[in-house]
Amino acid sequence: MEKQKRELLILTPVVVCLALLPVLKPDIYYLSAFFSIFLYAALACGWNIFGGYTGYMNFGHAGFFGVGAYTSALLLLKFGLSPFYTLILGGALAGVLAAIIGYPCLRLRGPYFVLVTFCLGLAVRIVVINVEWTGSSTGLWLPFLKVSMFVNRVIFYEVMLAIMVLTILVAMWIERSKFGIGLRAIFQDEDSAETQGVNATKLKIAAFIVSAFFAGIAGSIYGYYRSYIHPDFIFDVSISVLVVLMALLGGRQSWVGPVIGASIVVVINEVLTAYVGIGAEFSRIIYGLLLVIVIMYLPNGLIGLSPHHSVGDLIKDDKETGIGGNTNGEG
Repeated sequence: MEKQKRELLILTPVVVCLALLPVLKPDIYYLSAFFSIFLYAALACGWNIFGGYTGYMNFGHAGFFGVGAYTSALLLLKFGLSPFYTLILGGALAGVLAAIIGYPCLRLRGPYFVLVTFCLGLAVRIVVINVEWTGSSTGLWLPFLKVSMFVNRVIFYEVMLAIMVLTILVAMWIERSKFGIGLRAIFQDEDSAETQGVNATKLKIAAFIVSAFFAGIAGSIYGYYRSYIHPDFIFDVSISVLVVLMALLGGRQSWVGPVIGASIVVVINEVLTAYVGIGAEFSRIIYGLLLVIVIMYLPNGLIGLSPHHSVGDLIKDDKETGIGGNTNGEG
């Protein structure tokens, strides 16, 4: 608990400074860059709630992200409801999809689970392309906010910052809760955890739903921010690959890791595309190679290099706080 208080003491002033940044009236480019960091930090942190704490490599995150984007976009176009109000519905529908596919898919492990989740985004994309009321292959155009471009960027900046902070707070709570301890037990040895009374299936499905929910609300705002959504880029598998890379690079056994990883990768992406001039296709190759390198040579991520953020340290904290003693009674 002391560690969590220290993290909050550090996080709070950082968030306040970021929230007040638009007061300085920075260039729109920097607001957009920070928006991307907040977006991917929220996605990576949300992915980590399931993929990081359980060790299940989910490559279908883009599917939930896209479901949220299309849900809010359709509610805006059909009923005039702003995505700022319907983002919860976008997240909820993504969570429902996770619940439906979670039970059969989460019985798989290893490369079989990776393959199934990889196909998830592709399958949802095919469905959207072939359904007329979703805009089919032409996509959907969304109306702009009736404000200046700077105010527009500030609004989306603040909303995505709030989503990132909410995701971090939930991940922080899960990390130190009995729920999180159960997820880490699955990460360590799922079969052993089940023999000790941990309901692995129940915990995995719950974490999968929470992870999908945050991807859905992030997608809801991203679609409105872009003002145009299309299955080809909203369900792009490279989104899933980037999110996994960010979480693994930073370190997936703490909420801090995905935030660090997202910040680093977004900055690298900006440098490669805006300054070096590398195209999107070549960037994907670079990220794919980087993902392989991280998996092979940096399995615990950057924060894993610090002894204070290791899995063993978390388990030690669980024992010291006495929380771990009741974990096996869950489910």
